[in-house]
Amino acid sequence: MVLAYLKAIAIGCLLVTAPMISQEVKEQLPPWEEGILEIHHINTGRGDAAFFIFPDATTLLVDAGDMSETHARTLSARNAAQKPNNSKSAPGWIVDYIHQFFPMNTTKQLDFALITHYHDDHFGEMDANRKMAAQGDYFLTGITEVGNLLPIKTLLDRGSDYPIDLKDTKIQTEINKDDAYGMVATLKNYWKFIDHQSKTNGLMHKTLEAGERNQIKLKKSPNDFPNFAVRAIAVNGNIWTGQNFDSYSIFSKGNYPGENPLSTCIKITYGDFDYLTGGDISGIDALGGTDFNAVESHIAPVVGAVDVATLNHHGNRDSQNAFYVRSVRPRVWIQQNWSSDHPGEEVLRRITSTALYPGERDIFSTVMLQANKDVIGGRLNSYKSQQGHIVVRVHKEGAKYDIFILDDGSEKREVLAKFGPYESK
Repeated sequence: MVLAYLKAIAIGCLLVTAPMISQEVKEQLPPWEEGILEIHHINTGRGDAAFFIFPDATTLLVDAGDMSETHARTLSARNAAQKPNNSKSAPGWIVDYIHQFFPMNTTKQLDFALITHYHDDHFGEMDANRKMAAQGDYFLTGITEVGNLLPIKTLLDRGSDYPIDLKDTKIQTEINKDDAYGMVATLKNYWKFIDHQSKTNGLMHKTLEAGERNQIKLKKSPNDFPNFAVRAIAVNGNIWTGQNFDSYSIFSKGNYPGENPLSTCIKITYGDFDYLTGGDISGIDALGGTDFNAVESHIAPVVGAVDVATLNHHGNRDSQNAFYVRSVRPRVWIQQNWSSDHPGEEVLRRITSTALYPGERDIFSTVMLQANKDVIGGRLNSYKSQQGHIVVRVHKEGAKYDIFILDDGSEKREVLAKFGPYESK
């Protein structure tokens, strides 16, 4: 009788909590409609890629990770498996995903693409197995393959001349000495892609400028959505002051801190809804404490509280310092993961701490490797989902939003779960 009583209680608890998580297995994500902001965090197992559909059907892709299959690291238990399978490359699957969820009755193209910084898991990686484009003298990897399959109208990145000139052969030689993943070779290929696409297909290439809110904008019907904007918060260590379009720099010319601190950071606002994504910026010093000179600490006061934030640097141990977490205090954290380094257990402690900011918060990850599960243990219960594509769907006018988890092991990408609606702040 005791066992029966306990079983009844357990069933009752499940019935009480079930409406909070609507399981919709075997259903497709409802089609995008005008007035909806949709953010798709795509899991290929090979790095970051996020596809945005703005309220007027303007499209944006942030990053196109494509780590080489020739590296032992990529194929080891330390890294995630490629999703949904290896019949296509990672950028091939990114484009396949975009085609599935692209707004109906609109030209299939990317109005904007943004590369946060020049690491393989964000823009691609050259190796001996990459195929040459049918037209043009560039190879297909990461964003160059995406742009070969799907036209890009405007491509933005952090540029190549600050804080060091990446096109200087002496600087390239110095970078190559410590670079196991061929950043310079991939950059040269990327520049060839830009040159070819600019001459033949009208691609516009621009450097994102900190403080600007007109470089990524609504292209179809901007006057219909005056409460929508994309603000560049940081680029190359240049930080928006929070006033007008002004910025200041935390790195001097000639001082190269590595790629991660130079990442582009953007904030998207739609009515009361705010979304923040910051590439691989960090905020922890060499001894594990808050680094008030790091990019996270500088952007935190001007960004303020948001509804949804991606974990900087995939949630690696050098990210999400206490000051940053207390300042941005999202209701939803999204982790774009591919390695057993993601997340650091101490990062998870900070983002779940109600001492840093009160209230509920939900965490979603595109993947969670077994090594993480073994080390982190019970704290993994903080996650609402640990596997799958993560879609943020913001209702018209931005007052509410839902989170959908899509099956990343199938080309159908059916809905596995729905969370929400959440109230925008």
